[in-house]
Amino acid sequence: MIQEKNGLFHLNTKHTSYVFKLHPDGHLEHLHYGRKIHLEESDAMTEKHTFAPGNTVLYSEDNPGVSLENAALEFSSYGKGDINEPLVEIVHADGSRTCDFLYDSHQILPGRKAFTNLPGSYGTDSEVSTLLITLIDKHYALTLDLYYYVYEEDDVICRQTCLTNNSSNPVNVHRLLSSSLTLFGTDYQVTSFHGAWGREMQRHTTRLNAGKYVISSQCGTSSSRANPLVFVTEPHADEDSGQVYGFNLIYSGNHYEAIEADSYGHTRIVTGMSPVSFCYQLEPGNFLEAPEAVMTYSHCGFTKASHHFHSFVQNHIVRGSWQYKERPILLNSWEASYFHFTESSLLRLAKKAAKAGIELFVMDDGWFGERNDDKHSLGDWTPNLSKLPYGLKGLADRINDMGMAFGIWVEPEMVNTDSSLFKEHPDWTCSIPDQPHSEGRNQRILDLCNPDVQEYIITSMSEVFSSANISYVKWDMNRIFSDYYSPSLPSSRQGEMLYNYYIGLYSIMKTLTERFPNILFEGCAAGGNRFDLGMLCYFPQIWASDNTDAVCRLAIQNGYSYGYPMSTISCHVSSCPNHQTLRITPFESRFNVAAFGVLGYECNLSDMKKEELEALSEQVTLYKKWRHLLQYGTFYRIRYGNIYSWNTVSADKSKSVGFLMQKLTTANWQHEIFKAKGLDEDKRYTFSGRKLKHNIKEFGDLINTISPIHVKQDSLLHNILTKWVKLDGETELYHVYGDTLMYSGIKLKQGFAATGYNEEVRYFQDFCSRLYFIEEEDEA
Repeated sequence: MIQEKNGLFHLNTKHTSYVFKLHPDGHLEHLHYGRKIHLEESDAMTEKHTFAPGNTVLYSEDNPGVSLENAALEFSSYGKGDINEPLVEIVHADGSRTCDFLYDSHQILPGRKAFTNLPGSYGTDSEVSTLLITLIDKHYALTLDLYYYVYEEDDVICRQTCLTNNSSNPVNVHRLLSSSLTLFGTDYQVTSFHGAWGREMQRHTTRLNAGKYVISSQCGTSSSRANPLVFVTEPHADEDSGQVYGFNLIYSGNHYEAIEADSYGHTRIVTGMSPVSFCYQLEPGNFLEAPEAVMTYSHCGFTKASHHFHSFVQNHIVRGSWQYKERPILLNSWEASYFHFTESSLLRLAKKAAKAGIELFVMDDGWFGERNDDKHSLGDWTPNLSKLPYGLKGLADRINDMGMAFGIWVEPEMVNTDSSLFKEHPDWTCSIPDQPHSEGRNQRILDLCNPDVQEYIITSMSEVFSSANISYVKWDMNRIFSDYYSPSLPSSRQGEMLYNYYIGLYSIMKTLTERFPNILFEGCAAGGNRFDLGMLCYFPQIWASDNTDAVCRLAIQNGYSYGYPMSTISCHVSSCPNHQTLRITPFESRFNVAAFGVLGYECNLSDMKKEELEALSEQVTLYKKWRHLLQYGTFYRIRYGNIYSWNTVSADKSKSVGFLMQKLTTANWQHEIFKAKGLDEDKRYTFSGRKLKHNIKEFGDLINTISPIHVKQDSLLHNILTKWVKLDGETELYHVYGDTLMYSGIKLKQGFAATGYNEEVRYFQDFCSRLYFIEEEDEA
């Protein structure tokens, strides 16, 4: 709900209020963003300025008490006294950089404006309302529109800016950010998510009392180095308490988030496209639209802020036929065969998958052109008939006959120099003519600023997607940008290259997803190098990381959970030693971690032992039973560190799946407690674990303490015994109320501590994990 009274603007969601006011001089002063409050007269909430501080600039002689450096501004730019982070930077035709945007008008509208070139959130007129504030710089005939989209039920407010040039001269825009928020006080912490390939979304927290903290990407993507998801919190905030402000951006290119503690007791937070190397030449009569920013507030800690984001992304970002549909369990061929496969080898793999109950078979890289390594044929999207003699259709039909859907891998934005496409169109890549190019993964990026390139990708992908019964597409992008340059743009407009690239990409994705509405598209960019809300507007799930190591995935998936729902996070079980870390982890733990998201497998089932295939089949059956809850339930982070614990809860709080995993064991540490979150205090639940059996090899020489004969490790006798002798794991079965589960917890069976083992002892050593199932009992 949006209200305006005498220049006081009050934006309400279900639990929050966002308030600012109009000053007589035309500036907008921010008053409050936080817990929901009544609409009050503004004097009580307004900062008092009688005399401006020394060594500051007065905005106007008419009001000697006002310095913009000392004001909690809703909008700011350089030139009139505010020296803190600006929302906009412009070089005018006369060379000046000063802007003076002042209030002109406002509108309160049902629904929201349709996005033009960039993706954005969406909702019905009953779900979202819009406040449009129009500011004008009358000296340069520029208009700046500030959009506020209020999603009341989700406790989310989105921000967007649009600059229009009404003058007769072009201007150069060097910065157009999406949102600016001023908080009162400077004692805040910043939680952001950083990493690299293979270690995405590592959570970092920084205390900020003075100065500026910047999170940004210059990769050409939202990046695995620094995700655009950011939180600003009170120092004591934790999962369940404290004030938390969350921010994200609906954009897939370079981003910029700056949190600046100023000299007068304010903290300014700006978010948007990165201004580094950005320059947009805005012609008379044209407009420039910034990406849409997303923000939320919680006074109940990180968990509630995450739930706001999850609900918003699920209901107002993800769209299409797969928005709420359960995602299939897939087998991806990559780690089983890499580039080296034939139709026969794929069919052998698929037959094993079908028998295990897997629903979707995905053929990864290597199926097209002369693609036997990563140096050839990107861009040549015709099947390699030496590998697939009957083409995509022949393979897809055989897979379908096994009862599985069929999917493929593509990388449409890329080209190898050793390809027919590059030889025909060497000017179609993002590279500087007649200069050496810095390559990444032996490939170049196609110039999506060029309409001919866009049309080629749409046409070639449409031919591929319609050539067989393709149900799933993994859309990859395996390198970052270098030598930023578009041959299709004039030299004066090269600062627009990346922005126009993403406009081109979004146009391509919009066309293809509308043309093939039933295909499940999964985004990927060397793992999580482009895991962002912009991609989720078109692709309902994204590959979280190329690193499938279960221990590494704990931190990675935990990090994503702060801003992205489980239905968007693609997770795979792979073989051991793990291909990225060479670590060996239990098969059960690999499944348990991957189950908290969209489950897939990336193992060579053809080489698996019968026992492993049976275990895999049991995992698939279990996941199908609990799939909806694991993908669409309300997710809670309970613990993280050496021990990670999560649970997800159904909307009616009748069911929950809990998870516990230990990275490294501690000697003689017997006791462990599992606590749930999000249950109904007054419901009575059955709490149970899976009945596991353990391989005697896991106990090493200790088996000789009970064996009537000596068993040499890894001997023939030892290997025979492991096939027939299994040790029973512990049984956990309790009947308890929700309040007991949440506030006291389940004291689990004693952990192994080197003093004995039987079925009452919990084998919980390095990298071990458990799933627990919580179900409401019938009242009878």
